[in-house]
Amino acid sequence: MVVYHDTEWGVPVLDDGELFERLTLEGFQAGLSWATIPHKQSAFRAAFANFDPLLVARFDMADRTRLLADTGIVRYRVKVDAAIGNAAAFTTVCAEFGSFDAYLARSLPRPAPRLTGGQILADIPTKTPESDDLSADLRRRGFRFVGSTIVYAFMQSIGLVNDHVPNCFRYCRT
Repeated sequence: MVVYHDTEWGVPVLDDGELFERLTLEGFQAGLSWATIPHKQSAFRAAFANFDPLLVARFDMADRTRLLADTGIVRYRVKVDAAIGNAAAFTTVCAEFGSFDAYLARSLPRPAPRLTGGQILADIPTKTPESDDLSADLRRRGFRFVGSTIVYAFMQSIGLVNDHVPNCFRYCRT
C-alpha cells in the first residue's frame, strides 16, 4: 500500500485508459478492503483487455461468463456488468468531449490542496458536494456503480482532489 500511495494515489491522471481503469477499480473496491484491489490489479488488467474501454464495451455474454469464473478478480455480477456497461458510457463521453479528461476538466476544476494543516486521515471526507454532482452526472450518462463515495475515491485516486495530509511528502507535489 505504501508503494501505491507513493507512486499512484493522488497523482494526476490524464490518459483515458488509466481513467477508465481507476473508475472501474474504485467500483470493484466498494465494500471490500482496499488492499484487495492492488493485489488483483494485474489479473484485472488481463481480464478487462488492459482496460481499453472500446474493447470492454464490446464484451459479450461469453466474456461475462469468463469474468465471473476468473478467480483472479472480484467476481460480483453487478460489478462486472457495471464495468462493461460503463465502458460503453465512457466511450460515449469521450466522443462527446474529446476525452474523459476533458469531460472531467469541464465538470471539475483541478484543485489546490484542500487540507491546510494539522489534519489527520480521519478528517478526510468520504464524499463531497462535488462528488455528489459528478456521480449524478455520470449516472445520467448511463454509468452504474458510481455513487458519490466511489466517485470521491476516484477523484482522490486521479488527483482531482488533493487529500494528502499536510505532513505527507506528496502534499505539495500533486
